[in-house]
Amino acid sequence: MIGFLVRRLIQAVLVVLGVIAFMFILIHLIPGGEARAVLGPKAQPIAIAQFNKVNGLDLPLWDQFAHYVWNLSRFDLGRSYTLNQSVTSLIAEALPKTLILVGLATLLALVIAIPMGIYQVVRRNKWDDYVLTGVAFILYAVPAFLLGTLLILWFAIYIPIFSTEAPQSDSIWGILSDPKALVLPVVTLAAISIASFSRYMRSSMMETMTEDFVRTARAKGAGPQRVLYVHALRNAIIPIITLLGLSLGTIVSGAVITESVFNYPGMGLLAINSAFKEDLPTLLGVTFVVTIATIVGNLIADILYAVVDPRIRYAKS
Repeated sequence: MIGFLVRRLIQAVLVVLGVIAFMFILIHLIPGGEARAVLGPKAQPIAIAQFNKVNGLDLPLWDQFAHYVWNLSRFDLGRSYTLNQSVTSLIAEALPKTLILVGLATLLALVIAIPMGIYQVVRRNKWDDYVLTGVAFILYAVPAFLLGTLLILWFAIYIPIFSTEAPQSDSIWGILSDPKALVLPVVTLAAISIASFSRYMRSSMMETMTEDFVRTARAKGAGPQRVLYVHALRNAIIPIITLLGLSLGTIVSGAVITESVFNYPGMGLLAINSAFKEDLPTLLGVTFVVTIATIVGNLIADILYAVVDPRIRYAKS
């Protein structure tokens, strides 16, 4: 187990370095350079030269890359050109809001999707199984921006129950103090996750129910409920853990489309605004954070495998 974790950590470091190199290359592939993108196409050569000198862009590429890696290692993501604020502080303000939004959506999705998948296994090939399968397919196919817009039309305009936009408070407590404004964005994110989680749960549970240990439990006289929830569920839930680990990057990125639809001031909206304003340091900073979150999510998923199923042992090679 320890050897596996060491190898995964080494792989993670290599992946991070690869992503950093890719982002560094992207900066230098901008037509006209970073200075031209920030100062505009009509910028004078003197202004461009001054910008390059201040930001170290006149140094050799190797020196620029070394400074870039050193700054990232200290979590110095640069400074926003448009907001005149450090990127680290911008992400520190947006990240907790995104974690609240998508965390609530993921929790709601799990609470609904896991029982839904189990119920479909119990009622497999019955009419209600087909209905729930159809609903899952529809939710999986509907884009987030369309679902969010429909929810706003139905439950904020036609039937004015909820707000048309998410909470706009700058503090976490201010966001949590307005639960009605959180309902629609949370439901939008949860609906898409419910579709994928429930399908994985159904297929995994059906496969687990055919295993030898399930037949043995039945032969020993275990009741249907005990077989289902004690013996089968713990093994069938492993794919859901995999999905949770792999979706951590999506959680950190803040479900860009949903945050844009509901004007929620999280990581997603920060990335969109940065792209429109050509604020490269902020956009690359968000990309770096999402990369780290994705790698950490994969590592957490691997560790949880052994916690949920003690039979899983990682080979030495």
